[in-house]
Amino acid sequence: MKTSSPALSRSPAPTPDDPAARGRPVVRLPKRIALLGFHLESNAFAPVSDAAAFHSLCYMSGDEILADVARTNPSLPAEIPAFCAAMDRSGVDWRPVPIVVTGAEPGGPCDHAFFGETLHDMRVRLTDALPVDGVYISNHGAMISTMSHDPDGLLYRMVRDVVGPGVPVIATIDLHANISQLMVASVDVLISYRTNPHVDQEQRATEAADLMVEMFRGLRPESAFLRLPLTPATVTLLTAEGPYADLIAYGQRAKTPDIVNVSVVGGFVFGDSPKNGLAVIVTARQDLEAARRLAADIATKAWDMRHRFTRTLTSIDEAVAIAVANGKDETRPAVILGDVADNPGGGGGGNTTWLLAALYEAGAAGVFMGNLVDPAVAEAAHSHGEGATFEAVFNSTGETEFARRFAAPAAVEKLSAGACVGRRGIWAGRSISLGPAALLDIGGIKVVVASLRKQCADPVFFEMFGLDIAAARTVVVKSRGHFRAGFDEYFAPEQVYEVDAPGLTSPVLSRFAFKDLPRPVFPLDEDATWAGPPW
Repeated sequence: MKTSSPALSRSPAPTPDDPAARGRPVVRLPKRIALLGFHLESNAFAPVSDAAAFHSLCYMSGDEILADVARTNPSLPAEIPAFCAAMDRSGVDWRPVPIVVTGAEPGGPCDHAFFGETLHDMRVRLTDALPVDGVYISNHGAMISTMSHDPDGLLYRMVRDVVGPGVPVIATIDLHANISQLMVASVDVLISYRTNPHVDQEQRATEAADLMVEMFRGLRPESAFLRLPLTPATVTLLTAEGPYADLIAYGQRAKTPDIVNVSVVGGFVFGDSPKNGLAVIVTARQDLEAARRLAADIATKAWDMRHRFTRTLTSIDEAVAIAVANGKDETRPAVILGDVADNPGGGGGGNTTWLLAALYEAGAAGVFMGNLVDPAVAEAAHSHGEGATFEAVFNSTGETEFARRFAAPAAVEKLSAGACVGRRGIWAGRSISLGPAALLDIGGIKVVVASLRKQCADPVFFEMFGLDIAAARTVVVKSRGHFRAGFDEYFAPEQVYEVDAPGLTSPVLSRFAFKDLPRPVFPLDEDATWAGPPW
């Protein structure tokens, strides 16, 4: 499958009428680079992500973007400030042209009306800003909408339509993106993260800036793209060790001077779209055949190791037994339990109560749990005040298949407006908010209750309430894997357990009624086959 991205035209040689040819000084204008961003990881099984979901997290346009970039702790996606800083270091005289940057916590499909309005706003602002010399797009890449399987591709095509074929367009994406042919064909370079937990946004944005500078100097990239019938559960896509780590490392080792980028994109299976599947994108400086050869090599290796993309989880009963034993015996190593099936970072509601109920009923001691998302409980805690005791009723506003009602006496230990700055891992240096939040003691379990969905991937969510992680015997986090980078100063890999509880992000894929995956696909279909690259 050939993907030849439009190339930047070389500047023609000076003619006798040019100022340079007549000996007059040449005025070199700053390079104007448009900045856009649209971040949403869509879980097809979660409630729709509406306009409020984006405005509550990030929606900025024009000078608002530049003002946030200048803050010590920006709230923008980390790539935007990092790209600007890299361009400032590059030595190129440039000017940022801020368009629109928006993002929501991972959730259900984007409301298509909101998507259309935002895309229109981006188009108008980008058109009014012309001419530009380049475009940088900060994007998640796994968005679906209520009417489209590929809004990311529509965004990229809009940008290309507005700026034309000769302007460099570079995008950075999450390694959980779902890649379409339209996405690859509409930009010059597509760069994915290489780390999971995601701690390399700054490096990837810097890479984008470096390649933008190279394109200003004449680089004409060519990309090869392959997508496999392989949709691993996200818990198998860690990059410290395991099959995905081996695959990414293999691709980076195989780079030659002619290859500018190798992106092995694990995908997000809960997107349930025709563009699902582990993808390989290799971008060469000029030689498309070199990109094709390497892409085919990496894809073949990925397919050959497909059976390694499986994971055995810890049952609730086993997890509770560990927690109870830890509370009774301080000589045992502390543990962290990942409630991976209810990860707000993958579209989970953060409101399942299976683990809380089981730990409460078992009388587990020395347990910290976060973040349980329930605005009504947080509001009740604030209404009663610190030191009060009340009946906390979780999911009182309506039960769902996963969000079951749970009630227990709760003591309000501390209240917070929820604003904080991330300390480690994916949230490091970011201004974030849990909304009105409370620390409750429920049968000896310290529970952080939040109003806004945010996966518990940073110790700050406990520390903001005065808790010391080192004092806990068991920590429970509603997070799929990003907690590993936040809590690794307390818990070694052998102290980490991924718990098999119900939820919208369960790694047990057979529990979901997928509709639009390109079946057959491994691991859902053991008999899935791949015939190799189509070129």
